[in-house]
Parts: sequence; C-alpha cells; structure tokens
Amino acid sequence: MTQPLLDQMLAAARAAAAEIMTVYMSEFEHSSKSDGSPVTIADQRAEAVILELLRPLGIPFLAEESVSAGHVPELGRRFFCIDPLDGTKEFLKRNGEFTVNIALVEDGRPTHGVVLAPASGATYLGGPDGAFEINARGEKEPIRTNSSHPMKVVASRSHGHAALRQFCDAMIVVDDVSVGSSLKFCLLARGEAQLYPRFTPTCEWDTAAGQAILEAAGGGILTLEGTPLTYGRGGDHLNPFFMAAASPELAARGAAEMRKALAQG
Repeated sequence: MTQPLLDQMLAAARAAAAEIMTVYMSEFEHSSKSDGSPVTIADQRAEAVILELLRPLGIPFLAEESVSAGHVPELGRRFFCIDPLDGTKEFLKRNGEFTVNIALVEDGRPTHGVVLAPASGATYLGGPDGAFEINARGEKEPIRTNSSHPMKVVASRSHGHAALRQFCDAMIVVDDVSVGSSLKFCLLARGEAQLYPRFTPTCEWDTAAGQAILEAAGGGILTLEGTPLTYGRGGDHLNPFFMAAASPELAARGAAEMRKALAQG
C-alpha cells in the first residue's frame, strides 16, 4: 500500500501545483487571515483539488485553509496533513520558493510526505522505503543526509531570530543557505546543509511533509526538550520551536544549543 498511497499523494500535489501556477502567471490579489498571514486564491484552489483527489481514500485531513474556515474533522490515529501553498509570502514575492506539502500522519508521526515546488518542478518524496527526489526524466533518485563537517545552516529569508547567531557560533557553522518554505527540509535531506533551527512559529501543516522526507533520508527533528515533533495535538495546531538536522544525534546537540541560546538571549 505504501507506494500506491505516495503515488496518489504525488498526483494530488501535481494537480495543486498546476492550479497554483495558473494563478502565479496572472495578476492576482491577496488578503489577510485573522492571524495576519497572507492568503490568495491559489491557496484555496490548490487545497480544493487536493481534497477532491484524496477524499475518496477515506482518510481524514488537517488542511490549512479548511482549518482557517473552521473545518477541523475528527482526525483519529491516521490523517493527511496538508499545506496547499507553503510560503505564501514567497509566492507574493514571486521568487519561486513556495511548495505544496502533503503528509500522512500515523500515530502522531509523519510517515509519508510529498513536497513539490510548482515554479521549479522540484519534487521530493519520503516514506518507509526511503527518501527520493524526482529528476528531470521523472525517475526517483534516492537522497540521503550528510552530517559531516563543515556545518551549514538553513535560514529563512522571511524569518529570523536574534539567537540564531549564537547558535551558529556554538555549532561551528561555516555557511548559511537561505531558502523559503519546506524546501529547507529538502536541502537537509539532499545533504546540502546539516542544520535547521526553528526559532519562530510554524503550524503542523508547515512541517509534516518535510519532516517525513527528512527522517526518511536519515535526518532527525526534535523539540527543544529533546522529544519528537508530533502531530494531531489539537488546539491552535502550532508547533513548538524545533531542531531539524542531518541525523538524530545532531538534532539532539542542536536542540541543546538552541535552549542555551534562548536562555542567554
């Protein structure tokens, strides 16, 4: 069942990407949600097509735009976690660094994930069989993390935190890579960077698919308390700050340094 399910998730992500790019290539407007975050017709169209394609599977879903509209179904132990357009700020900047994120969560952990960047076509998959990037020929190429030195950190162009410099000094970071949306997880999964400390808020749908891919590639993600980042917690669906890294051991070290940086900041 693993491969057919990932294939269906990929098909839904590709359909959403087509909707997104239709809007991206046009003149469009955006509005703000109650939390101040931007939303466009692309977010709404993309989520609608994803739900249309995945709903026949009979698996509940936690999806960003549906939650914003007040629709949160009973999730149970198995559900899809969906961000139809991760990086709406990047979308508005037209820099191409936005993604479609679809994850399957089982017993609180993301076990399958698809991250697709509509503007570039970059596509990443993760599941029990490993992590893969789809190349220009449509073939799945295995990807693995690289936890060796020198250390590179993934930082966002749209977010930042004063503790980041202290963290980088402590972890002997020699370079940083700036990229938006869930592409940060994918850079780690490809071995192009080793550390992604998150000092600013995210929601479950922002991270689930990227986490599935990173963990399938050999990486790890922990909260600052050193516990796994889990899903389906209810409430406001906000994640705690977390440390994503090229290995579980590196994630544990990084989480400890994040705690120190925040305590001293």
